[in-house]
Amino acid sequence: MERITKQNPLRHTELRLHALFLQGLDGDAQAYRGFLQATTPYLRAFLRRRLGTWPDQVEDLVQESLLAIHNQRLSYDSGLPVTAWIYAIARYKLIDWLRRHARQDSLHQPLDDEDGLFASADHEAGDAQRDVMKLLATLPDKQRDAIVYTKLDGLSVREAAQKLDMSEAAVKVSVHRGLKTLAATLRETK
Repeated sequence: MERITKQNPLRHTELRLHALFLQGLDGDAQAYRGFLQATTPYLRAFLRRRLGTWPDQVEDLVQESLLAIHNQRLSYDSGLPVTAWIYAIARYKLIDWLRRHARQDSLHQPLDDEDGLFASADHEAGDAQRDVMKLLATLPDKQRDAIVYTKLDGLSVREAAQKLDMSEAAVKVSVHRGLKTLAATLRETK
């Protein structure tokens, strides 16, 4: 295992969460519980920075994010950073909440500083997201869109097929091929 230093605490976090998550997927309930518990403070900090004017909503969104992580756990590609996957899910839960909130309160309170919520993006999540987006940009459109809809947005294969005007089988094949290509690309860069 890599030595923990001041230069690589983010790498250590990634390795620890990744190992716990994979052990959990293999049926180790204690490791999975440990993964969820270790992930919670990161999600809380990520969401707290973005919901400064709605601090009461942070815990609800943490729970929604944890539930989405649990529901999507089988869609995770072990060749990709687990932290990027976690933050992407939390980001989409936050965006969904902001959309709902904006619709509900549009007559009462305009969302003037929507960009300000995302201006203070934390370094780790921003870097991970940029890396994922760079990788996804290397894929053909069909594969990239299928992965984004099913893996990042959390849509079902059926919903993604409808949005992409493709068959469900074609979406599954596109996701599989795209993830295989991304995994090979990551192996080549190591």
